[in-house]
Amino acid sequence: QVQVVESGGGLVQPGGSLRLSCVTSKNIFSMYAMGWYRQVLGKERELVAAITTRSSTLYADSVKGRFLISRDNAKNTVYLQMDNMKPEDTGVYYCSKYPSGSWPWGQGTQVTVSP
Repeated sequence: QVQVVESGGGLVQPGGSLRLSCVTSKNIFSMYAMGWYRQVLGKERELVAAITTRSSTLYADSVKGRFLISRDNAKNTVYLQMDNMKPEDTGVYYCSKYPSGSWPWGQGTQVTVSP
């Protein structure tokens, strides 16, 4: 069964940066488009960014121009570089295949943007 492990979250001030990483457990990573998702307490999990197997990308309107998703197939890892962060970026960030579906969700990594 596929497992994912997210890391890199933390507390950052508005305008700051964080880089999230997500490692998958099976060597099938290169076969899937991958996505970063965010969940805020009381709200549904939403897509933040996705990257295809050919590294085409798409972003939620709220993060365009500030976030950058990338992948390293040799390391089974997908990254999310977050710059010029805003308080509304706060949430638990998860990664999974895109679209999400049969893969189990990981523990996520908490991101908090606050003065």
